[in-house]
Amino acid sequence: MIQVLIAEDDPMVAQINQQYVEAIPGFHVQAIANAPEAALREVQANRPDLILLDIYMPGMTGLELLKNIRLLNKSIDVIVISAANDMASVRKALQYGAVDYLMKPFQFERFQQALLSYQRRYEMYVRSSEVNQGEIDELFFSREKKAIRKVLPKGLTKETLKLVWLSVEKWTEDDFSADDISFHSGVSRVSVRKYLSFLQEIGVLEERVSYGSVGRPQTRCRILKQKQNQVRSYID
Repeated sequence: MIQVLIAEDDPMVAQINQQYVEAIPGFHVQAIANAPEAALREVQANRPDLILLDIYMPGMTGLELLKNIRLLNKSIDVIVISAANDMASVRKALQYGAVDYLMKPFQFERFQQALLSYQRRYEMYVRSSEVNQGEIDELFFSREKKAIRKVLPKGLTKETLKLVWLSVEKWTEDDFSADDISFHSGVSRVSVRKYLSFLQEIGVLEERVSYGSVGRPQTRCRILKQKQNQVRSYID
């Protein structure tokens, strides 16, 4: 579970951001700080994985807070969420290591995109101590890859595909059924079957029939790991 600190001085905005965060599987709001000093104390006490950071806050600005966090040598990622639209703020946020920058007001889809992109990055961090060039390219050039995004077949949506694929990626056993993914994603079994069929068509999944001791044979799928990056061009 990715632990999130929301640094936002407007209580209503902070509450909306919390609802948005907790609507995305795999994220949990660890704390809300309504001032930079409170955020800094939370960072030192509990060290969240990710901070959603506003720039315009009383006293110390969000960018000054980010600078102080870097001086503490804390390995914490930051997504800036702010009304600040000047290039100087954007540039400074990038220089201090922000992984994304959302301008207020924003749509939930853009917020979800930022967190799902970060989730993939985070999972890469914790998965292994060494990476290959393809994984490095994924970290540094994921935005550029959106330019070659592919179109889904009629009747399928990017949002539902993301939910299904997230559950598939998180599945810990060797194979899974449509019922398994339906239960974990909240997507209906009929819809899950359509998306699993599509994933088989693009070569990301392979299907096999499992014969149990009783009952009808069950269709199960497993990821072809060497092909799984192909999904990104449909959902990023």
